[in-house]
Amino acid sequence: MNDILLKIEGLRASVEDKEILKGVDLTIRKGEIHAVMGPNGAGKSTLSAVLAGKPQFTVTAGSIEFLGQDLLAMSPEERAWAGIFLSFQYPVEIPGVTITNFMKTAVNSHRTGKGLEPLKAGDFLKLMREKMAFVQMKPEFAKREVNVGFSGGEKKRNEIFQMAMLDPTLAILDETDSGLDVDALRIVANGVNSLHTPEKAAIVITHYQRLLEYIVPDVVHVLKDGKIVKTAGKELVAEIEEKGYDNL
Repeated sequence: MNDILLKIEGLRASVEDKEILKGVDLTIRKGEIHAVMGPNGAGKSTLSAVLAGKPQFTVTAGSIEFLGQDLLAMSPEERAWAGIFLSFQYPVEIPGVTITNFMKTAVNSHRTGKGLEPLKAGDFLKLMREKMAFVQMKPEFAKREVNVGFSGGEKKRNEIFQMAMLDPTLAILDETDSGLDVDALRIVANGVNSLHTPEKAAIVITHYQRLLEYIVPDVVHVLKDGKIVKTAGKELVAEIEEKGYDNL
């Protein structure tokens, strides 16, 4: 049985005619957690953006297959419906839109994309209460505008709540640990670990070792100057901490 979830071969991508990714090869299997580390400007966030289908990034070469499908031929919406979720490094504020209305639209859009009926109001609210409790989010947050007036930790917790609601097959966490205190970091990591199953996978993009003490990766990649220059097990995290990226 084929257990490959994501296969990237020879991926090159540019933004505003500047090449950022310069030939990335990466294979992720079901059940795996991959960490992508590297210095600023290496292309880590570009990789996540390309996988999610952000239009400002142009793929100039290579291929990406997700569950055997040509990911590059799919719109951002189709990628989300297929099971890809991106947690943003800097979650956006959406004034005038409550978390409840935002999530109801997102969940039902996913269901429509999969040929399912929208959730009934009672079923949706029950699901929402369960997932808010799961990430230790206070019930009153449901009435707040999306990320408006949220602290950094609250924004990241809201991202994990969205992930819990949408139940993706591949979760991409783009520097989710940015700006988190230790307690918020634990809640985010516990959420990610609890949602992980043998059928799912995750890509954790981070600068820091501390997140990977809570979300333990199966495979660690170092991305430098648009290419993956080293791949190993979790022991690579300690090596990076000791030597830095320049000495790998």
